[in-house]
Amino acid sequence: MTDTTLASPSPEAKPDWVAGMARFEKPNARRAAIQLVNTMLPYFSLIALMVISVARAWPYWISLLIALPAGGFLVRLFIFFHDCCHGSFLASRKAMDRLGALLGVLTFTPYGDWRHSHGIHHTTSGNLDRRGVGDVWTMTLDEYRAAPWQKRLGYRLFRHPLVMFGLGPLFAFVVSQRFPSKGAGKRQVLSVIGTDIALLAIAVIASLTIGLRTYLLVQMPVMFFAGFGGIWLFYVQHQFDPAYWARSGDWQAQQAAMAGSSFYKLPALLQWFSGNIGLHHIHHLRPRIPNYNLQECYDSTPEVRTVAPLSLGKSFQSIRLNLWDEAQRRLISFRDARTLLPS
Repeated sequence: MTDTTLASPSPEAKPDWVAGMARFEKPNARRAAIQLVNTMLPYFSLIALMVISVARAWPYWISLLIALPAGGFLVRLFIFFHDCCHGSFLASRKAMDRLGALLGVLTFTPYGDWRHSHGIHHTTSGNLDRRGVGDVWTMTLDEYRAAPWQKRLGYRLFRHPLVMFGLGPLFAFVVSQRFPSKGAGKRQVLSVIGTDIALLAIAVIASLTIGLRTYLLVQMPVMFFAGFGGIWLFYVQHQFDPAYWARSGDWQAQQAAMAGSSFYKLPALLQWFSGNIGLHHIHHLRPRIPNYNLQECYDSTPEVRTVAPLSLGKSFQSIRLNLWDEAQRRLISFRDARTLLPS
């Protein structure tokens, strides 16, 4: 099976400036080690503090307050996991596979299966004819117009913020990731089984030590906050205005990266917790650049700085963008669609 994660997004020739960005793909073991230390230590410290707070029957709101930064550190660990999936975090493939599997357990995400589906996402992002794996379900206006009312209702429910960002975090990471993704092969299925067994073992050990109730009261809010952050980042990276979608005959990888992947300009603290993933147009141009080199690449490459930044405030407008209008080549809201649909 082709390793889509490590493959180039497209066989099209790269401009010299894109090819020149390859110099930022070199992994740095020291920087990776520092990132692991400055993220894992506070994460596990906060988890331990939550266990103490629950065991000593402190008001639960205290535990929830602790869970918020713990979730932020878990998002950052997921970025390292993501880098391992792209083969960029460390120089050793074997070391990355082992680290990725470990981080996959911490983030409730099977390494092999997610690596495969995320690789497909990189080779199909923005391609209207290749939707369905590793992306957010997005219908075109014509598809929505032709769909039966049941499918329209299901789509509207799926895109509702309370469902996507309320129920979505725990469903996506606690439930959905327990099953292989679409098109998964034997190796991907085994990674799901291995991760599920590891998570079950952790739950059993927790039940015999701190107690299942304490484990759930600690783990679930952390997963919710981390999942919320992760889903929001993934959503806004490709659901914004203006965006890019095209049919296969017109689709171009570089255009999909530069116009279809946002430059999400976050405050410094949020950029740190999100591992520079807001520089998503760069990530889609050169997926092998590790998170710790993305800012340097941005600062050193004038061409990527031509992409208009998406501010934190403006990004919330993306919540109302639900359908791709092929005629206007832009995302529109359900309200906009009502003016365009026949009565």
